[in-house]
Amino acid sequence: KYIPELKRRLSPEKPFGIGLRLSAKAADDLLTGDRIDEFKNWLQHEGLYVFTINGFPFGSFHGTKVKELVYEPDWSRPERVRYSLNLANILSRLLPEGSEGSISTSPLSYKFRKEADSGLFKMKDKAQLHNLYQESARNLAYVAFNLAQIRKETGIYVHLDIEPEPDCVLENCDETVAFFSKHLFPNGSRYLIHEHQLSAAEAEKILRDHIQVCYDTCHFAVEYEHPEVVLDTFKQTGIGIGKLQISSALKVPLSEQIQDRKKTARRLRSFVESTYLHQVVERRNDGSFHQYRDLPEALPHILNPKAREWRIHFHIPVFTDTFDGLHSTRDDIVNCLDILKKQPYTRHLEIETYTWDVMPVGLKTNLLDSIEREIRWTLGNFES
Repeated sequence: KYIPELKRRLSPEKPFGIGLRLSAKAADDLLTGDRIDEFKNWLQHEGLYVFTINGFPFGSFHGTKVKELVYEPDWSRPERVRYSLNLANILSRLLPEGSEGSISTSPLSYKFRKEADSGLFKMKDKAQLHNLYQESARNLAYVAFNLAQIRKETGIYVHLDIEPEPDCVLENCDETVAFFSKHLFPNGSRYLIHEHQLSAAEAEKILRDHIQVCYDTCHFAVEYEHPEVVLDTFKQTGIGIGKLQISSALKVPLSEQIQDRKKTARRLRSFVESTYLHQVVERRNDGSFHQYRDLPEALPHILNPKAREWRIHFHIPVFTDTFDGLHSTRDDIVNCLDILKKQPYTRHLEIETYTWDVMPVGLKTNLLDSIEREIRWTLGNFES
């Protein structure tokens, strides 16, 4: 509906790159019969190409309650493996020969699990987490080997990019590096050596080439992490950045005045909605952090005198820095783009504002114009 007109406005003479968001069912459907060939013909006719897929949400993602269901199934489950390989199959058939494709994916699992009697509880049991790491490393290695086979047979290079997110098993730089270095690389290598008779060097190369990180500027900003530090840490540890997702979070400095905080609370209530989780990370006056699973859970605590700033996982348009007295983490996007001009950590940039349907009135015009404005803002900052 929107892509052909966006191409006409933004890239009338050259091919226009797009990203797909396919559920597991949509991926199955696209691989049925000659549908993928029909889709590929349409792309070619319109002057479009697909270079990346969002493989994070397994099921429905718009127009229905998603919340913590977005993290299911986790990476210990065969359904997640099959889904990711289907996406790789689709992408490898859509990409031009000799090109590169990326698939972003879940950061292993949500840190909270649901039990019938006690509701949600946080995973703290070391044995439980260890099993999740082990099973995830094995499954990711299995996918990596299949991606390497696709590359060997077709020349198409596809990598799977783990996307850290607040309140997930991998939510920040330290947790991500620890998983790659302590679990994925050693345990995944052992699996590949045993199952496919590879050398240690061959196994590790497959993992490093085909399992990378998706750096979401919103997610790392919510964690108060600095782009230059995180990107350099990944570089020093040999973890690739497969894709940069360009998105903004809400940034809310909290006044010492009670009345000001009450006004802020009223403004934030317009962002409370039932579709997505909007995790809140609170910075306190002693430099420590406290996390709330969702914005409605956080709002009753906004008068806490220890709190100094909230960062909220709510993707707002990248072209805006302020809204109704609130701020965004857009500066982190600008910093990332400036870094990429000097050090090309990745060739894949994807604008990832998906919350248009649930944004407060005033943050968007019509969808077509809003998306065009986001792309023009990003290109302007990257090319300046």
